[in-house]
Amino acid sequence: MKKFIYFLTLLVLIAGCAGNQEKKVLKLAHGLDVSHPVHKGMENLAERLAEKSEGKLTIKIYPSGQLGNERECLELLQIGALAMTKVSSGVLENFVPDFKVLGLPYLFQNKDHLFGVLNGPIGQELLAKGQDYRFRGLCFYDAGYRSFYTKERPIYEPKDLEGLKIRVMKSVTAVNMVDQLGGSPTPVSFGELYTALQQGVVDGAENNPPSFYSSRHYEVCKYYTLDEHTALPDVLLVSLDWWKSLTDQEQSWLKEAAMESVGFQMKVWEESEQHSLEEVQKAGVEIIRPDKSTFSNQVGPLYEAYKDQPEQYKLIQRIKDYAAKN
Repeated sequence: MKKFIYFLTLLVLIAGCAGNQEKKVLKLAHGLDVSHPVHKGMENLAERLAEKSEGKLTIKIYPSGQLGNERECLELLQIGALAMTKVSSGVLENFVPDFKVLGLPYLFQNKDHLFGVLNGPIGQELLAKGQDYRFRGLCFYDAGYRSFYTKERPIYEPKDLEGLKIRVMKSVTAVNMVDQLGGSPTPVSFGELYTALQQGVVDGAENNPPSFYSSRHYEVCKYYTLDEHTALPDVLLVSLDWWKSLTDQEQSWLKEAAMESVGFQMKVWEESEQHSLEEVQKAGVEIIRPDKSTFSNQVGPLYEAYKDQPEQYKLIQRIKDYAAKN
């Protein structure tokens, strides 16, 4: 009887260990505040994944730069020390050259054009290209349109940018865009930007309304010009090492949950964008709606430069052709 009880207990312990081994937790780190609509999209992803897998595959989110900035999280992904992260497509161009095309100003006519491209064959091709750099794209999240905000003077047209140091991401495309529009592009980490604005290291920056609001940059910058020059999406990534460690079923759960979270996130984004603009206005920010053609007419040379890069130039034409056909 003692032997029977011993073996029964051993079997229960083994079964318990096996059950624990079946459960996998993916760590997802990013630099956004928990109130940000992209963070809420990732929360929705985590909920959907837990439901689909019945708790066998879950996500633990580390927001607000707890595990590093965008580039640092991306590097952790490459060595398999982190399972998932979210980065701007502007950051990805430093790893996957084709992503720099998405940062071209006034490339997309509207949101239907943008997400028709991103959720279609072109977007899927871009997401897959990260595998050469040890990560894989899962989906694109709406990050709205980026516009200029400044401290001392408003921007009505490109010439108003002359002499101003404008913070940009560490992106060659963003640097070239600001330079073409007449400003002085100055790469600064997003986490250091509030202080850089306060201390006069930069005179302004460019970002979408929810980021302008959640970062509290409106406390320093009182002019927000909605020129909506770029529509850089955010990209949800998974480490290739982690991806390969998942079973086919687990990969399917994760892909499905990611794509389903996109629709939720887009609705949250739209609501957040309107709320953010209302709140910064209440805080004394002047919202300026300029003639966008004065900006778009000045960026033509950025497109011409791609004629010497056949692969990216072909991608630009495919994106433009999508709008013409749809």
